[in-house]
Amino acid sequence: MTVTEQAVPARQVQPAEERHAAELAFLAVQDPGPRPPGWALTPRAVVTFVCGSEGVELALPKRRAGLPSKLEIAPKFVGERALVERCVVTLAGERGLLLTGEPGTAKSMLSELLAAAVSGTSALTVQGTAGTTEDAFRYGWNYALLLAQGPTPQALVDSPVLSAMRTGRVVRVEEITRCLPEVQDALVSILSDRRITVPELTATEDAVVGAAPGFTVIATANLRDRGVSEMSAALKRRFNFETVGPIADADAEAVLIRRQAVAAVQRAGASFGVDDAVLDALVTVFRDLRSGRSTEGWDVERPGTVMSTAEAVQVAASLGVAAAYLPGGDVLDLLPGHLLGVVRKDDPADHARLLGYWDGPVRRRAENGSAMWRRLWDLRGSLR
Repeated sequence: MTVTEQAVPARQVQPAEERHAAELAFLAVQDPGPRPPGWALTPRAVVTFVCGSEGVELALPKRRAGLPSKLEIAPKFVGERALVERCVVTLAGERGLLLTGEPGTAKSMLSELLAAAVSGTSALTVQGTAGTTEDAFRYGWNYALLLAQGPTPQALVDSPVLSAMRTGRVVRVEEITRCLPEVQDALVSILSDRRITVPELTATEDAVVGAAPGFTVIATANLRDRGVSEMSAALKRRFNFETVGPIADADAEAVLIRRQAVAAVQRAGASFGVDDAVLDALVTVFRDLRSGRSTEGWDVERPGTVMSTAEAVQVAASLGVAAAYLPGGDVLDLLPGHLLGVVRKDDPADHARLLGYWDGPVRRRAENGSAMWRRLWDLRGSLR
């Protein structure tokens, strides 16, 4: 097979609208109820898409070619259904939605799922950074055409925000507080007036672009970045704030970690070979350190870093890749080293806190006769 004949490799990660295309197509037909202007699904169907159908198979009102007659919708976001419902109501009212929370609480995933369900695409996205300019929220220019023709509609380059306004879709702004305040404030007039003025095209019909029905903004903000570029009071008033917290249910978190770790290892070309007992230990350590209290009720000194579910997924995936490609010994032996890599990201003093956790709950569980925790206690030396 020549280079030109080789199949194009699959992408590492598909956007939500492609990954769940079958469910989106099914829900669009299954719930024919009223929907806000520009929406691909009804608000009720959007909630079902994000939270799942709770183990129930939904049925189509009548047969449609290419669609199953019944389908169970899998849950994609592990969290309160009431939170998702409030998010959907905010978007239906064409108001800005700001998802806040600690790192790794699935804010970006939730915004992607909502955008895919409401607009059919999550691709209209601005990634907030210290280098993001106002052009990312308004428009830019094709300078070759600008020099050749002057300021014309053909030379205008739409930002993701402007594209969403023209088509009546949802635009996502990731990590909005990483943007400089003067850049953030470009959204104030957009969310208030629902239009963008292009002064260079004054006296033409293209001088003002109004938002089509359905346009709105979903932004995310990391609580650890609070104060990096604090949002102005004017901009805050144009958003409904929703806080996305850690997963409350340990079993649900364990299921999510396994599912995402399995997918990550499969993308790496291997099968997932980590025992459930090891994953249970991983989840227990993360939840103990995150809450500052063990499952038995023993006090634990919390590290400064965020022991998020996303970090736990990365550790589980690393264990899976190591088991597949570097076999030899017990994969449990690798867990302390990966945990140390997580806790030392922000504060060197967290190393001592992890050792304190080993000297507390890990030692006590070992003394109570658990073989797995006894093995972890024996590995304490690997944390030095």
